[in-house]
Amino acid sequence: MWGVGRNERHRDALGPGDLALIFLAAPEEEFIGCAELATAVHEWTPSEATAYPGNSQAGVLLARVSEWALTVPMDSVVQRIDPTGSNPLVQENAAVGFRMGVVLISAKEYESARDLSREAPAS
Repeated sequence: MWGVGRNERHRDALGPGDLALIFLAAPEEEFIGCAELATAVHEWTPSEATAYPGNSQAGVLLARVSEWALTVPMDSVVQRIDPTGSNPLVQENAAVGFRMGVVLISAKEYESARDLSREAPAS
């Protein structure tokens, strides 16, 4: 289960089969896994509301959740997807720590983060 607030800009764009990266906000600022959405955003059913540990009234159910053995720092993903620092949207979001819970990204950006989770950290 993943709570999605009423004010999330892209909340209505989410649907079954969409892929999601799981990100821990500050102070960690790292990706820890990925999942597939099993549902669109919906108000929790009574049993879901009881099971959900947060205070969100709505969200999505997740399927095929994968926790990565190697976490991926946000800085590494930003460097991979925008190596020249020329994409203002990427740079602006990175500067504020990606405060929104739902951020739409391209398939290439998704794959870049997944690829980094499989690579040994630079020494």
